[in-house]
This record gives sequence, structure tokens and C-alpha cells, in this order.
Amino acid sequence: MKQLTKAEEEIMQILWQLERANVATVIKELPEPKPAYNTISTIIRILESKGFVDHEQEGKGYIYFPILKKSEYSNQSINKLVDGYFQGSFKSMVSFFMKKNDISLQEMEAILKEIEHEKE
Repeated sequence: MKQLTKAEEEIMQILWQLERANVATVIKELPEPKPAYNTISTIIRILESKGFVDHEQEGKGYIYFPILKKSEYSNQSINKLVDGYFQGSFKSMVSFFMKKNDISLQEMEAILKEIEHEKE
């Protein structure tokens, strides 16, 4: 799976949230200063070429929608992070974030309970 640039990921976050949108609707969701219509249109076409987005014609325009689930991209991104910075060790990653973010033992226990609950 190809990686997204920061701008592409920002557009994908909006499309994942909205599920279906035209370029104008995507632009409305972006912070000020709003980028040009052609800029967003180009980014969306790049996302299509990368296999993240597809479209349907609606009137004279297009409605875009994600074809890759957010969870699939998130999982791939996390795995790449773990492989690239923590030699594939989730334990090393968790230890790093605990030290850098000053996570308490109680917070860690809550995280573990949540993980156990998700496995059920």
C-alpha cells in the first residue's frame, strides 16, 4: 500500500468522515486559508490513482468516496512505524511512548483492559 503525503492524508480524513463528498464539500471542511479548488481536485485525483478513492458522476460533477477503510490504512501505518523505528517490536514502541508521555501505571492498566475487551 502506498503512503499518503500530509495533504493527501488530510483529504482522506475528511472523506473518511463524510463518506461521500464533492470537491466543494471537502474544501468547506478544510481550515482557513482555504486551498484552491484545482489544488484539492488534483489531490483527489492522485488519491484515485493510488487506489484510495473512487468516484461516481452526479450531474455535471463527481462525488468521491474512500475505497480503503480508515482502519486498514491506520493498521498499515502503525506497522510501518513499528517496523521502521522500533525494529518490529510493539513492546519497544509502548515502552517508548510510556516514557516520553509519562503514562501512569493506572493509565496503562486501563489501556490493557481496553485491549483485552476488544479481543473478546
